[in-house]
Parts: sequence; C-alpha cells; structure tokens
Amino acid sequence: MASPSSQTILITGASGFVASHLIHAFLEGGYNVRGTIRSPSSIEKIKAAQGPLSSRLSFSIVPDLSSPPSAYEDAVKGVSGIVHSASPFVMTPKDVKSELLEPAINGTKNVLEAAAQYGGPELKRVIITSSFASILDLNKGYRPGYVYTEKDWNPATYDEAANSDNGGFAYFTFSLTTICPPWVFGPSLNTITNLDHLNESTEAIWKLINGSTKSIPPIDFGGFADVRTVGQAHLKAFEIEEAGGERFLVGLHFDYQSAADAIREAIPELKDRVPEGTPGSGLNFQETLYTPDGSKAEKVLGIKYIDLKTSMVDTATGLVAAEKRLGWKA
Repeated sequence: MASPSSQTILITGASGFVASHLIHAFLEGGYNVRGTIRSPSSIEKIKAAQGPLSSRLSFSIVPDLSSPPSAYEDAVKGVSGIVHSASPFVMTPKDVKSELLEPAINGTKNVLEAAAQYGGPELKRVIITSSFASILDLNKGYRPGYVYTEKDWNPATYDEAANSDNGGFAYFTFSLTTICPPWVFGPSLNTITNLDHLNESTEAIWKLINGSTKSIPPIDFGGFADVRTVGQAHLKAFEIEEAGGERFLVGLHFDYQSAADAIREAIPELKDRVPEGTPGSGLNFQETLYTPDGSKAEKVLGIKYIDLKTSMVDTATGLVAAEKRLGWKA
C-alpha cells in the first residue's frame, strides 16, 4: 500500500464543523488533504484551524452542493480517496424530501459521477458522510427498548445515487463506505466568531447552557457521536480494507438530562444557567427510548468512543471560551 504522504484525500464541504475534524484526522494520519470550498474567502480560517498541519492542505472551488459533476473535475484528479461530507442536515425539516433527501441524493450523485468520470486508477474508496436520520424511523416515535443498527438503514440516498441510470456508475473501480453519525458534538476546531450562527448540534448545547432553556428539553434525537470519533471513523474507513462496501452507524445514546448533569457537575459557573431537571434519570432511557448500536464501527474500524460526559464538557467549555472572547452576557 502507498504511504499516506504520497496520497491525497478529497474532503467536500471543507469549511464545516464536522469536515474540519475529518481534515484534521487525515492530516494527522500523514495524508495530504484537498478540501472543496465555495469561495476562497474561507481558506485562511480553515488553514488556521489546522495549525502547522495546514502545509499539506490545499483547496478546490466547487460553488454549490448542486454543482454538476464537471465542477469537481479538478478536485477529483489524482486523489486516492474522497470523503463526501457536504450534505444538508436539518433537525426539524418542513419537507424531508426537498430539504434533506433530494439535496443529499443529488449531491452524492454528482460526487460519485465525478469520481467515475475524472478519478484516476489511484482512487480506491469513496466515503459518504450520512446520518443516523437515514436509519431512524421517525414514524415509529421513541420505540422504547428498540435497538437501531445498520440493518435499519433507509437506503434512499445511497442506493438512488449508486443505482443511477447514468452509465458511468457501472464502471466504478472504487469501493463505497457510508458513515452514519447521529447528533455530532464536541469542540470546534474553527474559531467561533458568532454565537448566533452555530452549526445545529452545537447550537443545541448553546441553548442548554446560555440561560434561555429553563427545563430539560424533550429528546429529539436519541443518539450522538463526538466529532473527534467521527473523524477517526472516516480515517479508518478509508484505511481498513474490510470497511469497503459497508455502512457504519457511529454513535451512542444521548439525552439532554445526562448532558445537563455532566455540564453542571464539571463547570460550576454554568450551574445556575443549565436546568437541573431530575439528575440521573437519563440513565433509565431504555424504558422510554430506542438505542443506537454503534458496536459494528468499534469492531471493524477499531474506533474508541468518546463518552457523553467528555463530549458535553468539551463542547460547553469551548462555548464558554467563545462567549468570554466575544463579550457575550447571559
């Protein structure tokens, strides 16, 4: 196998919260990374987040998620792997099809077609960053005691792209792997410059700690993964041969009560701002809520999950630092 230093990995949506950690994981792994961005204006911020590692980071302009395959021609040339992380995530979409499925399907189709048309013989794997939302059946509610696994996968995004009528897909010389995390929490590598414009998962924790939430919120998404775990999962999904053609649910249980308990215990200055609820009651979640089973990713990819307490404390600590830096007052 070629050494990491001789390989370049393309990561789409390079300015995103999750993408910044994907970039970091591959750079730390010794790879060169090429990120797609909408405009050059985001380059310096992205590079700053990677520190000295940014010397192996380059960029390619792709104007939009709906851009045609030809827009990816320069981005795809010469890469050994592609991580397609530029996909919409809306927690409460008004129209699942138009806001989530169609953009994700079309974006995935375009990347796969570009890989098929412009990728060279060195391209060995494409990894799609999907979501637990593609596994979760919202019509069945909380499903107490039910355990979700990769077998519950809603195949629309992946299969519609891979089974497209476009003849180019018949000549794939690379394998496809899909990573499905639920909520993604953890510290931001990109400097937070505006607390009113956070990614959706970080915003959920910001609302929990900024004094605006007076009671423990109901569970809207009963799973999470720390963003650093997600980064490692993508790296291993590229490197491990057995991961080719597989789908991985990468996540653990999440509830707001346990999140609040962790933050109130670890960060005293937030104790009066974070609702108390009923401490410890989140541990009884199996009685009222489904469970995401992320054990396949542990077994095949060899990842080690960062627990909920660590992820919550690190997320909150980063937000507290940002509010002090920005002069925000509760």
